[in-house]
Formats: sequence, structure tokens, C-alpha cells
Amino acid sequence: MKAVLFDLDRTLVDVQSYTDYTAALADVEALVGTWSDRPTPPTGWDGPTRRCMGVLVALSGDPRWQEVSDVIEVHELRATEESAAMPGLEHIAAIGVPLAVVTLLPPGAARRVLDKYHIEIDVLVGRQANLAPKPAADQLLAACRALSVDPPDAVMVGDSTWDEVAAGAAGCGFVGVTNGGSGEFGPQTDTVANLSEFTARF
Repeated sequence: MKAVLFDLDRTLVDVQSYTDYTAALADVEALVGTWSDRPTPPTGWDGPTRRCMGVLVALSGDPRWQEVSDVIEVHELRATEESAAMPGLEHIAAIGVPLAVVTLLPPGAARRVLDKYHIEIDVLVGRQANLAPKPAADQLLAACRALSVDPPDAVMVGDSTWDEVAAGAAGCGFVGVTNGGSGEFGPQTDTVANLSEFTARF
């Protein structure tokens, strides 16, 4: 393993639980009306969260994408102030390989979270108009390029099936973080209870 790619939300820091995605979805619907969903993996996210992430997938490549992302980010930025560190976050500093964060949060909100919790990484790949978001491979491949590693030499660590599917599509390894629960993953997935269990491997 030459690099680790971390999901951010509910893997390193919980922002999602504090984000009013119901209000964000209402703002998106007021902005664009309806849209045609694209297939995405099943996940344990609530309905509004899934719809907000789903519209970013559905409108990938659409000129309206950035405006939709910006509308959702207003609510995500508010949530960064109330966010909570996930168990074992302090242990990732001991990992002795290059680190990236690959997240569905936009770069501004993600950077605010990283700064708040003093998380030091080498590369940040947030959601952006020129990359198809997870569960597509684009963000992970961009992180690997930035770290100068081949995807098979990188491991994605995340808490959702969207992370798992993106890792498979990119050709990266995958470790699912269950955060003490049963997790969303199939029996073949390498799972850990929390970050400290993952970092103990280093």
C-alpha cells in the first residue's frame, strides 16, 4: 500500500448528521425543478441526503451542476461548525504513507473541516464540476494522479457503498469503516470498526 484515500463525511468527521439536507433539497428543487436520476448504489442515508447527492450525480456534466452544488454547500458550511470527529481520527497521523481525502463535500466545506480538526493530508479532492462524483471513479483517479501512485497501490477507506463502488471502479483497494455498527458492506469487504482499528495496521 503506497497511499490511503479517505472519505471525509462520517469516516473522519461527521458533517452529514448536522446538515439540513431537507432544506438543501427544497432549495435545489426551487432552482432546477425536476431531474432524471441516474442509478446509484443503495445506502443507509436518509431520503433528503440521498436526493441531494443523487442530483449531483444526475447533473454531472450539466451546466447547472455548479449552481446546484453551491446551493447545497450553503447548508454543509453551516454544519461544519457543529460537526463531530469520528472515533479514532487522532490516529491517522501515524500512517506513514501519503494521504488524500476524496469527498462528496465541496472543497470549501471540506477544507473548513480539515482545518477545524487539524487533519493534515497531502491531497484534497472534493466535488467539482469537472469530475464525476462518487460512486464514479473520477475523484479517486484524480487523487491517485496527484499522489503519483497507481490505483492498485492505493486503498480507499470509507463508510458507504458509494465509496466501495467508487474504489472498485477506480481499481483501488477498499476498507469499509462501520463505526461500531453493522455497516453497509457485503461479506467480501474488508471492514473495520473505526479508524484506530485501520491505523493499527501501520
